[in-house]
Amino acid sequence: MKVILFGGTGMVGQGVLRECLLDPRVERVLAVGRKESGVEAGGQPTKAVGLVNPDFFNWDGVEVAFEGYDACFFCLGVSAVGMKEEEYKRITYELTLGVAEVLLRSGVKTFVYVSGQGTNEHGRQMWARVKGATESALMRMPFERVYCFRPGFIQPLDGIRSKTRFYQAIYSATGWMYPLLRRVAGRFVTTTREVGRAMISVAAVGYEKRMLENVDIQAAAAR
Repeated sequence: MKVILFGGTGMVGQGVLRECLLDPRVERVLAVGRKESGVEAGGQPTKAVGLVNPDFFNWDGVEVAFEGYDACFFCLGVSAVGMKEEEYKRITYELTLGVAEVLLRSGVKTFVYVSGQGTNEHGRQMWARVKGATESALMRMPFERVYCFRPGFIQPLDGIRSKTRFYQAIYSATGWMYPLLRRVAGRFVTTTREVGRAMISVAAVGYEKRMLENVDIQAAAAR
């Protein structure tokens, strides 16, 4: 299986990239970014390659690189904190749908999108509405399979850190609590390993639901 990874330098994306490099089902990983990420320096240059495109709203002359790939793991995202809805929608909704359209033309069959727990197209929170609208639009696109991941609290493992200082501060302060959280609130928490393994699993063999909450992510990762 050949996969395209968006957001490979973020916390979730780092975890997904790690699991792709470890999983024999993944033959090749194309890590797409706006600038050089050094992904090919990870010890497996024949398996992971980087693609740089400074403008994610323009894929002219670039989309040919997506041909021959089977699935996209779309882990790209930004925090809505301090953003106006119009700006957040452009980055979250318009960018994602634009990329998805390019991938469809390139023959990619499976699209896996990282959303978030509490996503609701008709909800009160701005980020939840925009993410929900993005999910719905992706579901209407003619991919063979679309899956939306809705993780809640994600514990970063294997030395992975969040690029957002506020979030990393939370992870650093609460990391010691994760075993307890897993026991008492397991349906609301997961790890970067599980998210990565679950993405590979659903792309390889499918899943009975198209919207995966934490419990589904855990189940798919365990297969």
